[in-house]
Amino acid sequence: MIFRTPLPIVPPESAPEDIRLSEVISALSYALDLTEGQPEGHSVRTCLIGMRIGREIGLDADARSSLFYALLLKDAGCSANAAATCELFGADDQVVKRTWKTTDWAGRWQSFVHVARNVRPGAGLVAKARQIAGFAGAGAVGTELVRTRCDRGADIARMLEMTDDTAAAIRALDEHWDGRGVPLGLRGEEIPLLARIACLAQTAEIFHSVYGLQGALAMARERSGRWFDPGLVRALVSLRADSAFWAALSFDDLRASTAALEPADRVLTADGERLDRIAYAFARVIDAKSPYTYRHSEGVALYADAIGRTLGFTPEALRDLRRAALLHDVGKLGVSNRILDKPEKLTEEEYAVVKRHPEHTYQILARVARFRELADTAASHHERMDGRGYHRGLPAGGLPTAARILAVADVCDALSAERPYRGAMPRERVLQIMRADAGPGLCPECFVGLEQALEDRPDLGLQPPAAAPENGNL
Repeated sequence: MIFRTPLPIVPPESAPEDIRLSEVISALSYALDLTEGQPEGHSVRTCLIGMRIGREIGLDADARSSLFYALLLKDAGCSANAAATCELFGADDQVVKRTWKTTDWAGRWQSFVHVARNVRPGAGLVAKARQIAGFAGAGAVGTELVRTRCDRGADIARMLEMTDDTAAAIRALDEHWDGRGVPLGLRGEEIPLLARIACLAQTAEIFHSVYGLQGALAMARERSGRWFDPGLVRALVSLRADSAFWAALSFDDLRASTAALEPADRVLTADGERLDRIAYAFARVIDAKSPYTYRHSEGVALYADAIGRTLGFTPEALRDLRRAALLHDVGKLGVSNRILDKPEKLTEEEYAVVKRHPEHTYQILARVARFRELADTAASHHERMDGRGYHRGLPAGGLPTAARILAVADVCDALSAERPYRGAMPRERVLQIMRADAGPGLCPECFVGLEQALEDRPDLGLQPPAAAPENGNL
């Protein structure tokens, strides 16, 4: 049966684009928490701790502004080493990362114990031993993984036009006071002050969440002079009697508390162009999660934009459509690479995990007031016209035009790309498969829009986008 429900194109109501940048970044930081295997809100809580340390040591407003965004974006490069972590350990990358955060990995014995406990879970001793042997060819355990994450995180900060101090803090996040950190082995005050604060704050937050305040302070004292700047540890320990501060870290919604930490005379805002740049940067974060999704989000945005133009979308509606396309898979940051990159058919349990990623996309984007309209569209990219899609099973009547376009664009780019279980398909085969699904699965009108766009631009999607947009156009 062919569903031919109306395709109303309603321009979004005019709304001011400028919003506080902190609202956007703090919301998207929840996606980074998922990738690192941390409980949601880890980055925000780290920001609260790090900014309090900064206040205790008397940082000026400029330094506090740079620190504020370094703390929220400290894990911006975390997806870049997810696939390599999964392959190296033969294990769930999120579990490996989560347990790594509570390991004193600068010590060889502790590092070895962490590896031995996490490689090839459920495998026999021989298989585990073979997996561990693979670390010999990978250099010092974790060094390259951390280097990749830190370098990519600093690059993302620069894409977002953060200060050089913010980028430097992210790049040096895992340097240690005694020079045994990575990636450069910086020592003492060679390490940027903001990086020293961020390193202490993130570790204290993790230990506070797992072991409570006394466990966090004990860890900080024990690693003082090794991992951490002793002066910063003293500042952290001086907060032990502030029970209200530590209790507040357990609140469900910390957005207001976080926003209040940004220096009032240094508040950054995000206009339309900056929101576009944020969407583009986080698309890079999303697509770095797996080698099989390289530039996928950007490809979906290209196809969606072309279909929208064919169907007569207004410039405002096209801009929202592109943003939704760039961010549609942000929920996939919470899916292990053992599932994303699995060459065999997924089990029912694994497929159930995958089917939840649109829900995570909605939850993350809906935290941003300006993105709430996008959240529904972005989270509907796996819905079908017959109501048999996921995660909500919406029928055609519940799917706005933008969501239908996004579903078509997503399928087109996914079929055109290589996947762990098959090779890339030629365009003729892609369109043949999609044409057969137009009606029960894909919106027929939107599919016709895709065909028209490809007829007008035969090379559409065949060449990857060359650079980040300067003006919101892709």
